[in-house]
Order: sequence, then structure tokens, then C-alpha cells
Amino acid sequence: MTRRSLAAAFASAAMALALLAGCGGAPAGDAGGDSAPEVQADTSASATGTLIVGFDQAYPPYGYVGDDGEYTGFDLDLAQAVADRLDWGLQLEPIDWDAKDALLKSGAINCIWNGFTMEGREDDYTFSDPYMLNAQVVVVRADSGISDRAGLAGKTVVTQADSAAEKVLSKDAADLAATFASLETIGEYNTAFMQLESGAVDAVACDLSIARYQMSAKPDAYLMLDEYLSEENYAVGFKKGDTATAKKVTEALKKLYEDGTVEQIAAKYADQGLTMDNWQIK
Repeated sequence: MTRRSLAAAFASAAMALALLAGCGGAPAGDAGGDSAPEVQADTSASATGTLIVGFDQAYPPYGYVGDDGEYTGFDLDLAQAVADRLDWGLQLEPIDWDAKDALLKSGAINCIWNGFTMEGREDDYTFSDPYMLNAQVVVVRADSGISDRAGLAGKTVVTQADSAAEKVLSKDAADLAATFASLETIGEYNTAFMQLESGAVDAVACDLSIARYQMSAKPDAYLMLDEYLSEENYAVGFKKGDTATAKKVTEALKKLYEDGTVEQIAAKYADQGLTMDNWQIK
């Protein structure tokens, strides 16, 4: 092949490639146009040295806005103590509870620590060891005349969207929920209890810890039904596969229990219905 014909061949090949690229094709050797998979950065606390806690800011006594306008709560104090022990930074991120999975996946947060029930979620997250026993309960107004589950028939019950209580009432306690006039969901529990007090709803299904908190604030306003909907555990939730961070947090919580730090933190919230009776990691 002459130089002129060789140059022409190269020019023709270049034009063909350009046309191919313009039509969405790929050069030879790039099979089917597939590119190498994108490698996501490791945003875990073990890798970054910062624990980024996603929490519901209206979930007392575990995470909420205090009278001084600052974030506070039992879980947030525990997170700070763990971060201090592990020489990590701590970043608190109040989140829309419905967006927690997307935020965890994106790395905007690297854990969910806020009265987070682990049962039924084991396939979706890697958890620390369970640290607090919890239950799902039903709370009614003290003057409602409702004293047991049978009294909920034909009543309006509200719970938090995507909560453990909602899951229990849609599965294990579905027969009970079928007797309600309606099962409604709401963004956070403070509003749910305001609706209960006003008479807009007849009952609230919620965590035992939330019930105790609300009843400690207004002991004459509410009644908790004796029979639990379910029993479960709180744990710290991490992105699936982040076992390194989960183990470090669990070990730190054990040490904090042994040196009395957990008990000191719990004492701050005793007047909000929190008790060490349900503490699990020892």
C-alpha cells in the first residue's frame, strides 16, 4: 500500500469511528460500549474517621431538639460517647425518615442511630449488637373508655410512616388492624400524640420508649394498653457489609457500659421515661 493510499485508509477509518461514535456506537475493542463499573468511595466511619448519624429530630427521648434549640437525646449522647472513645468525629444529620435508605446508600450519612428497630430489617442493613429492648404498644386517651385491643374495633389508629409499628400492624398484627376503622400514618410521633389529645384519632401505635416519654410528660392524659403488639430490639444500622464499623461501635458500647458512662447518660433522660432496665449490651 502506498503512503497516499495508507493515509486515505487511516482517514476513512477515522471517519468511520467518528460516525460510529456520533451514532452512539463504540470503537472496536470496547465490547458493546460497556465501561468499567464505577468504584464508590468508602464513606464508612471506619474509613473516614467521622460518624455521620442520621436521626429523626422529633423522636424523644432518643433524638430531638432541646429547649435550647440544640439536638439532644439518649442515642445522640451515646453516639458522641462512642465517637470520643474511638477518636472519631461526630456529625449529626436530622433526616426525613422516609429518605434514610437513599441517604445511607449515597454516603450522606453512614449510620442510622435513633431508636432504630432491627427486626425485619436484617437483610437491608448491617447492625451493631442490639443495645436496647423495645416493644410496639398502643396508647389511647385516659378518658377514652378503651382498655384492651377489643376496644380498638371501629377506631382510627395512627402511627409513624415506615415505622416498626406500621410493619407489625401490616403483618403479624394484621388481623387486629383489620378491625380498625382506619390505620393512618404520619411523619412524626409528636404530631400523632397532638392528634390523639385533640380527639382527631383514637389511638397511637408506637414504640414503648415513645409511649413512656409521652406519658411521663402528661401522666393523666394517656393510657397504654397492657398487651404489646410485639417485642424487638434497637440497634445501630449501617450500610450492608459495613461489619468493621458495626463491630467497633458494639465494642465501644460494651466499654461505655462497663465504665458507667451509659448509666450516666440514661440518668439524664429518666424523667422522660427512659430506663436502664432494657439495656442489652453488657
